[in-house]
Amino acid sequence: MTRKIFFTLFFVLCPLSISLAQNEMFKALFMYNFTKNVEWPADMRQGDFVIAVLGDSPVIGELQKVAASKKVGQQSIVIKKVDNVGAIDKCHILYLPAGKSGDFGAVLSKTEGKPILLVTDKDGLAQQGACINYVTVGGKLNFEINKARFQKQGLQMSGALANLGIVI
Repeated sequence: MTRKIFFTLFFVLCPLSISLAQNEMFKALFMYNFTKNVEWPADMRQGDFVIAVLGDSPVIGELQKVAASKKVGQQSIVIKKVDNVGAIDKCHILYLPAGKSGDFGAVLSKTEGKPILLVTDKDGLAQQGACINYVTVGGKLNFEINKARFQKQGLQMSGALANLGIVI
C-alpha cells in the first residue's frame, strides 16, 4: 500500500516544467522503485544488483545517489556505465537513454530472453520491445509497460506496477 501511495505521489508531483536534473532524479527513483515491483529469477537474487546505463547520461549520477543509501532486498546496488552494446554484460536493469536509442535494435538482440529489465526513454520503444519506456503524459513523467516483453525476459511484475504504468 505504501508503494502505491509513493508512486501516486510521484505522478502528481512531476510537472513537465521540472529541470533536466529533476527529471533525471525522478527517472532514477522510478528505476529504484521498479526493483520493488519486479521479480527476477532466483539466481539473480544473489551478489550485487546491477543497473547498467548505455553511454553517458545524467541519470548515472542520480542512480549513484540512490545506490549509496538503498539496497534491493539484501543486494547492494552497483551502477555501471556501458560504453557500447558489445560491453553489455550481466545486469538486472539496463537503461537506454534517448540519445542512445539508435542502438535499440542491437540492445534488444543482445538482451533477448535474458532476465534484464530494459528501460528506455523514447516514444515508441515500448511497442518495439522495451520492458518499460518513460513517457510524458499530460505534462507528467509516466511510463509504459510492455507486459509481453516482461514474460519473454523471464521477469514478473507486481499488479501495483501494472496499475501505475500504462500497459501496452
